[in-house]
Amino acid sequence: MSSELEQLPFVWSDACLKHEPGGEVWVGVKTPGTELAERAVGIRAALAGAGAREVEAEPHPDRLLETIHDPALLEYLARAWSDWQAAGLELDPGQNRVVPYLFPHPGLTGGIEPTEPPAVSARAGLFCFDTMTLVGPGTWEAARAAIDVALTAADLVAGGEPVAYACTRPPGHHAARSVFGGSCYLNNAAVAAAGLHESIGKPVAIVDIDAHHGNGSQQIFYGDPAVLTGSVHVDPGAGWFPHFVGFASEQGTGAGRGGNRNLPLAPGTGDPGWLTAVEGLIGWALDGKPRAIVLALGVDAAASDPESPFDVTASAYRRAGELIGESGLPVVVVQEGGYDLETIGRLVLETLCGIREGQGR
Repeated sequence: MSSELEQLPFVWSDACLKHEPGGEVWVGVKTPGTELAERAVGIRAALAGAGAREVEAEPHPDRLLETIHDPALLEYLARAWSDWQAAGLELDPGQNRVVPYLFPHPGLTGGIEPTEPPAVSARAGLFCFDTMTLVGPGTWEAARAAIDVALTAADLVAGGEPVAYACTRPPGHHAARSVFGGSCYLNNAAVAAAGLHESIGKPVAIVDIDAHHGNGSQQIFYGDPAVLTGSVHVDPGAGWFPHFVGFASEQGTGAGRGGNRNLPLAPGTGDPGWLTAVEGLIGWALDGKPRAIVLALGVDAAASDPESPFDVTASAYRRAGELIGESGLPVVVVQEGGYDLETIGRLVLETLCGIREGQGR
C-alpha cells in the first residue's frame, strides 16, 4: 500500500490534539468520550507508514470561517472555557467541562429571539444543541487548528494537487451556522468548500459518507447554489442521530432548491446497499457540474465501529474512494467520524488508495 500513497499530501496540526472532551453526558449520564486524540494519532501513523507526505497546516485568517459561522458562535467558543472557569463552575458545582443544561426551545421563547443570558451556566445552551459535546481548556485551539488543516488541504488542491487529505480533529459536519454539537465545534468541510469555491469557482460538492447525517453542512448551504451537499447515512427515522433532520425530503430551499440530497439507509446495511447509495450520491453531485469535491470522510459505517449500526467493510471503503476518484475532479478529503481505534487508520488508507486508483483510470 505504501507505493499507492507515495507523496500523497496529508495536512496535520499538533494543536488538534489539545481537545480533551473529558467524556460525554448522554441521557443525563456521564459516559466515556469516543472522539479521542488517539483517533488522529492512529491515522497519522498509518499515513506516514504508507508513504504519504505530511504537510504542516498553515495559519489562515478568520475571513472564510466567518462566512460559514455566525460571529456570535465563534466568540462564544473562543471564550467558553475561560468564562466557565471565571464563573467558578469548575469548582462549584465541580464540573470540569462546559455542559449546557437549558436550551431556548421555541416553546419556551414563544417566537421571541432569545437573549444571550448573563449566567455562564445558561449561556452554553444558546450555542450547543446537545449535552454530549463538551468544551474544555484546549477545545477552541484544537477546533480552530482543524479549520487551518482543512483550508491548507483546500489550498493544495486549488494549487494543482489532485487529492489532499485533511486530518481534522475534532470533526465538524454536525456544526451548523450558529450552533455546535455532535462532537463537532466548527464545520471543517464547509469551510474547505468555501475555500475551494473562492479559489476555483462554483459549484463545489460536499459528499458526506459518515455514518451520520451531515446536518451542519446541510443547514449552512441549504439555500446556497454554490455548494451542493449530499449525505449517505443511517436513517434518523430508525432512531439515530441527529434524529430531527436527515430525511430524503430535504432538498434545499430558494436558490438552493435541489442542491441538497439525503440518502438515509436502514440499520444493518452492508456493502451492496451502502455502495449503491454512495454511487448514486456521487452521480447526483456530478449532475450539478461541480468543479471539485469535498469528501466528508467518516469511517464509522464500518462493521467494527461502536457508533453506528452499519456493516461496511474496508473493501467497500476502497471502492467508495475509487468512485470518488473516477469523477475526474480534484478532491479534498476531510476527516469526520470513525471511533474504532484498531481500524480507523486502515479504513482511511483504503479510501485514499481508492481515490488514487480511480483518478489514475
